[in-house]
Amino acid sequence: QVQLVESGGDLVQPGGSLRLSCSASGNIISIDTMGWYRQAPGKERELVAVIISSGRPTYIEPVKGRFTISRDNAKNTVYLQMNSLKPDDTAVYYCNALVQLSTYEERWYWGQGTQVTVSS
Repeated sequence: QVQLVESGGDLVQPGGSLRLSCSASGNIISIDTMGWYRQAPGKERELVAVIISSGRPTYIEPVKGRFTISRDNAKNTVYLQMNSLKPDDTAVYYCNALVQLSTYEERWYWGQGTQVTVSS
């Protein structure tokens, strides 16, 4: 069994910063892709940023230049540094990871979500 646990969500004023963390634990051989998604009230869940095992990141356009995704493979942890936050960034942020469980099995896992609220 694999668990992803997020932390770092909070209430912050516009223009502020937050750093989200997501740590994976359990029967893990390796983790390929790790990413962050978000879901705002009344909207569908959307991809925010993703990073592959080699470290190459990809971002959606609205967060480019403001958010930075990174990972520590030794700790099975992915981070999302969010700067210049806007009210539109308000959402529940979910961690997602493609975990190799054995030589022949890979599976996607989700965290439970962490709330980010940007408001004055």
